[in-house]
Amino acid sequence: MPREFEVRKEVQLPADPEAVWEAVATGPGIDSWFMGRHEVDAEAKRIRFRLGEMRAEAEITAWDPPRRFAYRGEPAEDGTFDAMEFLVEAAEGGTSVLRFVHRGFVQDGWDDEYHESFAVGWEMYLHTLAQVLAHFPGRFATYVTADGPASSAIREAWPKLLAALGLPAEPSAGQAVQFSVGDDVIEGVLDYSTPNFAGVRTEDGLYRFHERSLLGMPVAVGHHLFRPDVDENAESAAWSRWLADALS
Repeated sequence: MPREFEVRKEVQLPADPEAVWEAVATGPGIDSWFMGRHEVDAEAKRIRFRLGEMRAEAEITAWDPPRRFAYRGEPAEDGTFDAMEFLVEAAEGGTSVLRFVHRGFVQDGWDDEYHESFAVGWEMYLHTLAQVLAHFPGRFATYVTADGPASSAIREAWPKLLAALGLPAEPSAGQAVQFSVGDDVIEGVLDYSTPNFAGVRTEDGLYRFHERSLLGMPVAVGHHLFRPDVDENAESAAWSRWLADALS
């Protein structure tokens, strides 16, 4: 039987409700901080999602700009589904409070550790949302993803990833970062650091690195690049090569 779950988060965001709405309720806005590519069709009450070969579609169940946006995916054959809700409230000094709820049903095999990993992932994505609003206002990103080799689906791969970024085994947010991907030198600041995530902010990108051994999955990247004319396929291939070299 499917197992019910619910994740609730509340964050203060450095933008007014209209800017937050643009980020959480439009396709280009969502692409700039969350995984995958999105299309929001308010008239048809549909939101469409793609990530690699994966395709999904959901019904928009609430549309009240700039206060409330919600959608719910169609249940799978086993009864599992996801539903998201974003509640935006104006706060002092031109800022906003976002209350976010992710609920639904997952396969019964998910234990408490999987649920905790799920919730921690949302903390990283909502932090990325805040970074977009603070450092890239009015700009939209192309999402680029790549997986490391299958052998990196172990905890021991993460220190190799940090070393490839020029970081110590226990890095601290705020420190400078410099590393190379092919002929390109990437320079920025470590804006996010946990045992499962590393985030690097540059002048034109938010680079995100994911440790996923708890899920039995390899290390992955999911970057938001604010440069014009990003070649998504070429970037993904370059990062696949980088991960293979870094984690071999």
